[in-house]
Amino acid sequence: MIYLILSIFISSSLFVIFKLFDKFQVNTFQAIVVNYITAFCCGFFFYGNGITLTEMTERSWMTGAIILGVLFIAVFILMALTAQRNGLSVASVAGKMSVVVPVIFAVIVYKEHLSLLKIAGIILALLAVYLTTVKNDGGGLDRKKLLFPLLLFLGSGIIDTSIKYIETNYVAKGETAIFSAGIFGCAFLAGIIILIIRRDFKITGKTILGGIALGIPNFYSIVFLLKALRPENIGDSSTVYPINNVAIVMLSTIFGIILFKEKLIIKNWIGIAIAIVSIVMIAISAQSINA
Repeated sequence: MIYLILSIFISSSLFVIFKLFDKFQVNTFQAIVVNYITAFCCGFFFYGNGITLTEMTERSWMTGAIILGVLFIAVFILMALTAQRNGLSVASVAGKMSVVVPVIFAVIVYKEHLSLLKIAGIILALLAVYLTTVKNDGGGLDRKKLLFPLLLFLGSGIIDTSIKYIETNYVAKGETAIFSAGIFGCAFLAGIIILIIRRDFKITGKTILGGIALGIPNFYSIVFLLKALRPENIGDSSTVYPINNVAIVMLSTIFGIILFKEKLIIKNWIGIAIAIVSIVMIAISAQSINA
């Protein structure tokens, strides 16, 4: 459970960094690309155990890392488009409610058990995500603009599902960090291609610093999540992903209140309360199954 807690706290801190990008006028996409090469370097140089780039490309998980790297960039772009066309609350809800995709996959493929308590907890988690992110700005779902939220939902769900599948079937016990580095390295290459296509070459020092500040915690957030997904730890993705997603939304909201004086409506506070209840229900369900 400690790895999941660490992943939640670090992932939530990324919210603070993105808010600071806004404040200091950092080019977000460029910083994302710098973040990916920073995260790659963290894994390759500190956890590579002497592995070479050639040896990395020969690993059985490399094809999966390439696909995930491209998906990382694609989902980021979808998130930006959804936020611009539908609002931030819709983007957040679409991204985090995608938790149902890996849960359904886990039940069908891994035969993970869903007790009534866990099902109820997952339903409450989805409700909590919606209530925590909804605003009074008319940011609700517009049926005429469902394409980007739907693609974001599917893309985020596919990423979570693929990470678990590749981690379970192809990544050796000691290679979690270098596998994560591989994903980030591929995402960096995909980002560079997009920058070239967009001819977005002008990069500032603060963008580089912002990317580095984002890349280090981003690397560890996925490493700890992957460790939580390993069989010797929690392993059960129908437990890990609901807790991870709803806790990140809840904690990010709390960070927004404390650090950036964001205002919440009654629905948001109800969402936070429901989030806590859903996490407790899913955790109790997991413990009863493992007992």
